[in-house]
Amino acid sequence: MAEYNTETLQEVESKITALKRAQLEWKKDLDFRLEKLREVKTRLASSLADLSGLMSSEMGKPVAQSESELKKCIWLIDYMVENAAKLLAPEYVKTEAKRSYVRFDPLGTVLLIMPWNFPAWQVMRAAIPALAAGNAVLLKHASIVSGSSLKLQEIFGLDVFKSTITTGDAALSAIQHVDGVSFTGSTEVGVKIAAEAGRQLKKMVLELGGSDPYIVLDSANLEDAVKNSVYARLQNNGQSCIASKRFIVHSRVFDAFYKGMKEEFAKVKIGDPLDKTTFLGPLSSREQKETVVGQLETLKSLGQVERVTGEAKGNFVPPTLVKTDAVFDEEVFGPVAILKKFETYDEAAKLANETPFGLGASIWGEPDRAEQLVPHIEAGMVFINKVVASDPRLPFGGVKKSGIGYELSRYGMLEFTHKRTVWVN
Repeated sequence: MAEYNTETLQEVESKITALKRAQLEWKKDLDFRLEKLREVKTRLASSLADLSGLMSSEMGKPVAQSESELKKCIWLIDYMVENAAKLLAPEYVKTEAKRSYVRFDPLGTVLLIMPWNFPAWQVMRAAIPALAAGNAVLLKHASIVSGSSLKLQEIFGLDVFKSTITTGDAALSAIQHVDGVSFTGSTEVGVKIAAEAGRQLKKMVLELGGSDPYIVLDSANLEDAVKNSVYARLQNNGQSCIASKRFIVHSRVFDAFYKGMKEEFAKVKIGDPLDKTTFLGPLSSREQKETVVGQLETLKSLGQVERVTGEAKGNFVPPTLVKTDAVFDEEVFGPVAILKKFETYDEAAKLANETPFGLGASIWGEPDRAEQLVPHIEAGMVFINKVVASDPRLPFGGVKKSGIGYELSRYGMLEFTHKRTVWVN
């Protein structure tokens, strides 16, 4: 689609220096910051068609889902602009002092190292709270969405937000020059970023992989559970960290759920991601497709693999169901659903937790009984009778190898702030 010049580490450092200068003014006035973010929202809304088409062309996301992603970004800006003053307000604590409180001041400049699967949302949910809090932001996006990265820089139009087209090694080295780093991506790369941030004593937030369970109890409304399984597994061509990847179903309803899931998956329209009626497009790259195909070969030796519809042409992987009793703890980043049976609720929790990841979990069943499972599920987010989703009003983050720290809500807003104690006698 295009060629881009790769910036050297020295050029990246120059951008960071300029961002730091701009941040000194930016941090002074919250009202000014919020007005500028309203202008960003206006520019984003007017660029919706262009940016959604570019995102879909670069990484294969169905364009209707790209448009939905950008509308969610607009909601995020609205929420943060409306609530930033309250979220950043000093927290007064009663002590023997005349006045004692905690201030929340910006760290400085934050490096965002972002993935290709949600080219706008992943950036916005890290950048908007950080900017509202008074930080400057440098975006190092995934290489296959370089055009989207530069388009976002244009839409922001701020001296405190810049994109860099550079290598992963340069981004890693740049951590020493910034005040914090936010990374979304694989656990393997997250470990490298955490190690470098640790060496440099820099604040970090890591949103890593997931292998979320979708637990269907015998008390579930089976029709709802089946219909929601389509979006839960196939959203974004199956390339979402919070997509449900393992379907853990009570033995009493397993056969009916499997049959219904297969029928619903067969209705999905596969094709051109720029066609607004397409629900499942190609995977993001040949490399990604080969990874998923390799995982399917392994799964064939562990259970029954059934391709539901379509053919594996180009970088397409058709919706695929896998029945197995074996432990398979890799994250499958594609339209592949792994199904297992359980008999008891203790067994359901055990199967849900048999993974190194702990991002989200979705439980379908009678609400009170389903909620009793929550303390036993090792996940940062548990949704009952709903597909796991990120929401500006609630903290987003995982446990175990799914990450460190939070995005969104007050918890995410305060990640890249100093919690400064003030005591006045």
